[in-house]
Amino acid sequence: MRSRESLLRLHRFRTEDVRRQVADMDMMIQDLMRKHDELDQHVRLEEAKNGISDPAHVNYSMAAKSVRTRRDNILRTVAELRDQHDSMKEKLREEEAELRKVELLVEKEGGSLKPAPVPPPPGVMIGHAISR
Repeated sequence: MRSRESLLRLHRFRTEDVRRQVADMDMMIQDLMRKHDELDQHVRLEEAKNGISDPAHVNYSMAAKSVRTRRDNILRTVAELRDQHDSMKEKLREEEAELRKVELLVEKEGGSLKPAPVPPPPGVMIGHAISR
């Protein structure tokens, strides 16, 4: 019975770890898209300042060309991250399904399904009292 509970804790840990990774990827994609929008705005300002919006033009701003390259690189990175994000979401679904199987197995054997402990918010110290 003890090994089943250990298995349950392991699956809960794995599921939470993958869930955290998916959330981190969401944040990275959002950050990169914000940066892309800032760079896109910068390109438009440079083009408006010089009056030339064609990157193939001889007098096109070097600053706009440089920022345009960075912006395009960010888009490629976001596309790669979205592919990884999709595979991580699939992995999360698999982990959740496996966790449900283990939970049912433990419950079927008469074990208690104690909820996974929820960590305290950052900066909160639990059980650390000063006694004098």
